Amino acid sequence: MIVHKFGGTSLGNAEHIAAVAGIIDASQQYAPTVVVVSAMSGATDRLIAGAHAAATGDAAVCRTAKDWLADRHHATVEALLSSSPECSELHSIIDERLDHLGRFLDSISVLGELTARGHDAVVCFGEQLSAAIATAELRRRGVKARSISATDLIVTDDHFGAASPQMGATRKRISKRVRPLVDAGVVPVITGYIGATEDGKPTTLGRSGSDFSAAVIAACLEAVELRIWTDVDGILTADPNVVPNARVLRELSYEEATRLARFGAEVLHPRTIGPIIEHGIPLCILNCFNPGDPGTRIVESPSASRRLWPAIVSAADLRLIRLRSRNGTWQLRSATEALARLDTAGIAVQMFSQSFSEQGMILVFDEQDGERAERLLSQKFAEESFPLPGGYVLDTMEKVATVSVIGLPCDRRDGIASRAFAALGKHDARVVAVTQAATEDSVTFCIPNEDVAETVRFLHRELGLGGNEGDGFDNNN
Repeated sequence: MIVHKFGGTSLGNAEHIAAVAGIIDASQQYAPTVVVVSAMSGATDRLIAGAHAAATGDAAVCRTAKDWLADRHHATVEALLSSSPECSELHSIIDERLDHLGRFLDSISVLGELTARGHDAVVCFGEQLSAAIATAELRRRGVKARSISATDLIVTDDHFGAASPQMGATRKRISKRVRPLVDAGVVPVITGYIGATEDGKPTTLGRSGSDFSAAVIAACLEAVELRIWTDVDGILTADPNVVPNARVLRELSYEEATRLARFGAEVLHPRTIGPIIEHGIPLCILNCFNPGDPGTRIVESPSASRRLWPAIVSAADLRLIRLRSRNGTWQLRSATEALARLDTAGIAVQMFSQSFSEQGMILVFDEQDGERAERLLSQKFAEESFPLPGGYVLDTMEKVATVSVIGLPCDRRDGIASRAFAALGKHDARVVAVTQAATEDSVTFCIPNEDVAETVRFLHRELGLGGNEGDGFDNNN
């Protein structure tokens, strides 16, 4: 059995969905197949924007979000299925789901607050719509397929926004609901990213959590392989949109891939590897738009003869917040309390560093979480109960980027970290903040946002990551 996961870009329009259906059709000809799908590209962002607008009473933004979702999904159905008997039924399903969404948004508006539970209840609509459309396209091609919501399969705790699956209960449900379909030759098309508590409250597994959903499902079914389809040829030495000659890392260990994901490699969710390790399930990262490329294969024990290079992971359009003392009273508990409050609110910190000499700390967030963090910290620091005597100031730097250089085990002595520092010095780059592993085999720089592309390209060249694919990485380069 093979589990396939398709991301939002792979399902971005009618043409892409048709290509995905072709990949699934070919797969089920030679192996039992299970499919996990994300929302169409842009849908989750629109849902989140609508939910936040509802909380502030901005009816115009809510209408715009709903209209975009309706136009995008109805147009896709018409382009794919206008001659199919399922076309009118799909239009009705879309209208019904969006009416349901409207009622949720109205409830949030009355409440005047977007809770984590309310957020999860809203964002699950995107996956439900894309699953219904993909399933109908498969049936049009003669493939027996059925759409299933993961809210009926993946049982989670109630940590809304970043829920954790309860594997025992989830395994039982998947065994009962999914395996009989597969045994009957039906392709289950399952919503990614979402689950539900034991009592049925919708949850999400964290942003980009569809990869994690697919890994959980693959583990519960003891699949022979998990294939994650994206819009690049696998995990590369740098973002190919920035560095066109970036190399594909053809084979990685579970540990190596997890490490890259934790540094922010966009093609893989950080928690994806965990569920498949126990069963030794290989994971392939493949390009939906170039299905003939072998991609990146992630296994327990890679080949001893494989080629491997360091990688550069970058993230742009981030927000930096500096928290500093007015009168030199910075304490460890100041940082601890600030981070604890952010964690409780479900706000992800992309990078942080603190300096006792400068009496403060720097935190980096994505744009949306940065706005929430600024509001939260401003509020909490104003409370007399907050253990920060003497007064503190929040400064923001609107746009920054992070550039992480992740080396190999052999880079731990006179290796990648020192070479990255030397390269940035040669480049005369402005570095806002730095975090470095004690092993010296990785380092992350925070730099001005406008410098990220040029900096990544320079590092890629300076560290010797260009060249022909067959070349190995020379640690003495």
